[in-house]
Amino acid sequence: MKAGSRAYGFYALFAKEVVRFLKVTVQTVLTPVVTALLYLLVFGQALEAHVEVYEGVSYSAFLIPGLMMMSIIQNSFANSSSSLIQSKMMGNLVFVLLSPISSLEFYAAFTLAAVVRGVLVAMAVYFVAILFIDLPLAHPWAIVTFAILGSAILGALGLVAGIWAEKFDQLSAFQNFFILPLSFLSGVFYSIESLPAAWQTASLFNPFFYLIDGFRYGFFGVADADVGISIMVSLGFLLLISIVALVMLHKGYKIRG
Repeated sequence: MKAGSRAYGFYALFAKEVVRFLKVTVQTVLTPVVTALLYLLVFGQALEAHVEVYEGVSYSAFLIPGLMMMSIIQNSFANSSSSLIQSKMMGNLVFVLLSPISSLEFYAAFTLAAVVRGVLVAMAVYFVAILFIDLPLAHPWAIVTFAILGSAILGALGLVAGIWAEKFDQLSAFQNFFILPLSFLSGVFYSIESLPAAWQTASLFNPFFYLIDGFRYGFFGVADADVGISIMVSLGFLLLISIVALVMLHKGYKIRG
């Protein structure tokens, strides 16, 4: 098959996934922004006068990067996983599988669409939050790098979960008992330096910690872990999840009868 035809197939699937979430922007973009602002309002107002994580940085400002990355994590995962499970449940996934699209193109289309949604939601949270709170941009390259890495990792992980799950209950369990705890325990609302030594060590085994810590470094120039290590851990996690997703797609695990 000609390269142009294959590229068109990838683009068509990618465009379909992007259009799918853009059609319901109230649910996919506006709702996460409102949720993040509610966290900011509640925790920021309650702890603003009592907590200073970084010198000269208000607690509300400290929260914003964490809430942005948490939005990236949750929405990138939801984009690929929900789309795939819906296609499986409705029986229209077969039409995609019958098309001349390789496993790599399938993976890339779903993952890149998740990146678009994750970055879009994070930008929306940022632009609304800075209407009320001043936020520095110490290292924009780190912000962009970790936003893309976080979106890609969770997009790929959502693809794995969507392939594995056979019904919505299983997908919800994956999100509620894996994604949600890891995101909340990754330093969204605190610095791990404030934790007891044992919990600090445990946090270092949470891959989401490196995403949030590196992303926050982009704003304040301060991090709990070396930013180079955070990039390497994130890239390694992305590679691992991508290999798992590609193997599952290539073998047709739970997606081919």
